[in-house]
Amino acid sequence: MIHEVAELTVTPQDMRAFEQAVKEAAPHFQAADGCHGMRLEKVIEQPGQYRLIVAWDSVEAHMMTFRESAGFEAWRSLAGPFFAAPPKVYHLALAVAGF
Repeated sequence: MIHEVAELTVTPQDMRAFEQAVKEAAPHFQAADGCHGMRLEKVIEQPGQYRLIVAWDSVEAHMMTFRESAGFEAWRSLAGPFFAAPPKVYHLALAVAGF
């Protein structure tokens, strides 16, 4: 399993509406093949900065299966209007589990 991390920026006045849009988009992730969970975290020190963290079977499950699906289009139509900058996306694999 890998994790997708998307660094998302929205204008501070749109934070509440953006968070609601992500809640509405959650079922599209839940229905996606290879998706095991998602969460949105906000950066405390920087209003308007978020991290979307999604657990996937593989990079391909995210980049090919989901990105080419109607679920991805629905996610972007809900959340995309709030993006103040293009998202930065990368994938993580576990290197060490501390405890």
